[in-house]
Amino acid sequence: MAWRQLLLASGLLAAVLLTMLQEGTGASVGTQQVAEQEAQEDAEQKIFMQESDASNFLKKRDKRSPKSRDEANAENRQKLRADELRREYHEEQGNEFENFVEEQNDEQEERSREAIEQWRQWHYDGLYPSYLYNRHHI
Repeated sequence: MAWRQLLLASGLLAAVLLTMLQEGTGASVGTQQVAEQEAQEDAEQKIFMQESDASNFLKKRDKRSPKSRDEANAENRQKLRADELRREYHEEQGNEFENFVEEQNDEQEERSREAIEQWRQWHYDGLYPSYLYNRHHI
């Protein structure tokens, strides 16, 4: 039983001592109160918006309300710009493909021309123009 009384008395003494120390440091040091006020002002700045931000927030329209003319114009400009970029991209891709096809056709024509020239040289019989092209079909 005595140990319970001792424990209760020491707990009560510690509580009284802590409250006295807190009051004493608060009264003796004025900088702690200034720091608390600054912390409170910082918290207010974090919670509350600037006036311009608040007015812009309140000016935002609802989802169902009609768009302003400026909003519609800005949106149309964005769409037109996206369309223009898309058109330029596809035009560029088409031009690249046309160039590729043209190069392929040129290479094929060059190969076939060389093959025809080789064939003519092989079959040339000394007459000009060559005999095969001057045949008279009966």
